[in-house]
Amino acid sequence: MSDKSKYEQRGVSATKDEVHEAIKHLDKGVFPNAFCKVMPDIVGGDDQYVNLMHADTAGTKTSLAYLYWKETGDASIWKGIAQDALVMNLDDMACVGAVENIVISSTIGRNKNLVTGEVISVLINAAEEFCNNLKKQDVNISLAGGETADVGDIVRTIDVGYTAFARMKKNEVIENNIKDGNVIVGLASSGMATYESAYNSGISSNGLTAARHDVLSKYYATNFKEAYDPAIPENLVFSGSKRLTESVRIKGGTYSVGQLLLSPTRTFLPVIKKILNTHRNVIDGMIHCTGGGQGKVLKFVDKKHVIKNNLFDLPPVFEMIKDESGTALKEMYQVFNMGHRLEFYVDEAYAQEIIDISNSFDIEAQIIGEVRESKKNRLTLSGHFGELSYL
Repeated sequence: MSDKSKYEQRGVSATKDEVHEAIKHLDKGVFPNAFCKVMPDIVGGDDQYVNLMHADTAGTKTSLAYLYWKETGDASIWKGIAQDALVMNLDDMACVGAVENIVISSTIGRNKNLVTGEVISVLINAAEEFCNNLKKQDVNISLAGGETADVGDIVRTIDVGYTAFARMKKNEVIENNIKDGNVIVGLASSGMATYESAYNSGISSNGLTAARHDVLSKYYATNFKEAYDPAIPENLVFSGSKRLTESVRIKGGTYSVGQLLLSPTRTFLPVIKKILNTHRNVIDGMIHCTGGGQGKVLKFVDKKHVIKNNLFDLPPVFEMIKDESGTALKEMYQVFNMGHRLEFYVDEAYAQEIIDISNSFDIEAQIIGEVRESKKNRLTLSGHFGELSYL
């Protein structure tokens, strides 16, 4: 076996080191340590405002949705994919303080020979439904159309992405200034928020290449060759034991493997907006634990030791992936969120107030760790599994 992680051998990267190397000399914007690049107000020309533009996709979760749709005939599964792609933009921008009056545009590339117009219709309508539901939570997101292209020569099945734009007041931007003595308040990625209509497994939109290949059986390699990269080593292609339609019983309910793996990425926008209404000026940092998982914060600290020693229990979906894959927990905590996807870095005096606001949306929250000075950046995760260290 190569020294590379299983994730890297499948052609993907949790840390995106090559991307960060490519962009390291580019201008980092008005607030260099903000979670997203913040630009001068190019649109309005007002020194008191700034602009943000962000682009992201649902990643390879679309390949998993394709398999589920082909196996079950249920096109409604694509609704979650629209939400996945939207949230990967919106919740990143929220970590800078942009929580409303955001304009979004879609870019969908499909293989028309495999993906029907019905799927496109579900995706487009689902985006509008998602935005309408957010408006009920006092979060204003506007759709500005988009592009749908038939590009079968370069897309195996379908790719779903969005670009988002916001203009906000410069003095409301949150730039990460994570300090010695900060506590870390984590918000759970699983459960069922007041604005959700079903149980959310917490899988989100990162690590789905690993999840589907580690959990699903060779049946999918045999019957759906279009749904994976043939360059992946054969022993890492659909190396699990399960079918998407297989039932799993958790929390008193029964769900299919497909429903757990395709659970839509939860947006924290309604919660973040309420927290920022009263606590914007006391937040020293916000981290969206997406690419890089629990190690994401290391890109936004300077000479700090981030200690996470009170983590959430693993949601069942990650237990399933762990049991099926045999992947070391050190790798899993870099690939998946593993139970919480949003972190607030604050003085301990404000932690309970943030927890209470999150709880008011039926989203579990707790202090999951603290920050200390260090000669170099490092992260320590500890729990029943022992201790994991990252640099």
